[in-house]
Amino acid sequence: MMKTSVLKILIKVSQVKSATLSALFLAGITLLSLAPQQAYAQGTKYPVVLVHGLFGFDDIWGVDYFYRIPQTLRQQGAQVFVASVSPANSSEVRGEQLRTFVQAVLAQTGAKKVNLIGHSHGGPTIRYVASVSPEMVASVTSIGGVNWGSRVADLARGIIPANSNTEYLAQQGINLLAGIISGISGNNGLPTDSIAAMTSLTTRGSIAFNQAYPEGIPSQYCGQGQQRANNGVYYFSWSGTSPLTHVVDPSDYPLSLTSLVFGEPNDGLVSGCSSHLGKVIKDNYKMNHLDEVNQTLGLVSWFETNPETLYRQHLNRLQQLGL
Repeated sequence: MMKTSVLKILIKVSQVKSATLSALFLAGITLLSLAPQQAYAQGTKYPVVLVHGLFGFDDIWGVDYFYRIPQTLRQQGAQVFVASVSPANSSEVRGEQLRTFVQAVLAQTGAKKVNLIGHSHGGPTIRYVASVSPEMVASVTSIGGVNWGSRVADLARGIIPANSNTEYLAQQGINLLAGIISGISGNNGLPTDSIAAMTSLTTRGSIAFNQAYPEGIPSQYCGQGQQRANNGVYYFSWSGTSPLTHVVDPSDYPLSLTSLVFGEPNDGLVSGCSSHLGKVIKDNYKMNHLDEVNQTLGLVSWFETNPETLYRQHLNRLQQLGL
């Protein structure tokens, strides 16, 4: 009887230990499964502000310029705002408009700074704000940014003589197009100056801009800049160099034509080297200028990292830096 009782006690102890171990195991699995979700939901310390390029918009008839990017970043826990700036104007004018927008975001959220992400002409635009008001900016990320000029802008500016009738007619026509874009996207009232925009995007205009607002710019063409500049702001950039990436995307074909004016790898409007700013994450993704913002409507290369994934990865990068 004694042996039987001892055996029963040992079996019960074994069952308790087994149950305890099972509970601990399940708890561990639960914690492991919850940990990524918690990190996923944390987002960044500071709000993210997305800034469009030339002839850009926040959204038209429900279609974002940064196609599905705001939603993707919000799902990751970030506060995301899409800036309203002129579709066509100088880098400085757009920069002042963005500075006002950022001030409104800070007032609304109570945040001390923002993370600025700009595409194309949005690159110089966000750089202006970080240079003039670095206390408001945690990071600057330039995507396909015109940081050293575009040969397409050089060609266009060279074809149109300054102070000529041709320039006047071109300006009126392009301003009309920009005005239509502003009206459809609900940004009426923003000043438009297409010639000033074109001049800003030329090689000469970009070099002059770099001299006035040098933070993050590499010391030489195609070089690496400082990840954290002297103004305390972090700088990043990435871009593509493949004009034709999806046969069904109608925008790939004009970009393939404009790419011919370059003598170096480019995305159809900006060369890989011209896009360099701060820490260059990569400058030769299989993307063209519109793929970089997941356009047209997500028709991007099947053989490259999806643009939405790049933005998510960058959000994680900023989060790890405490930004």
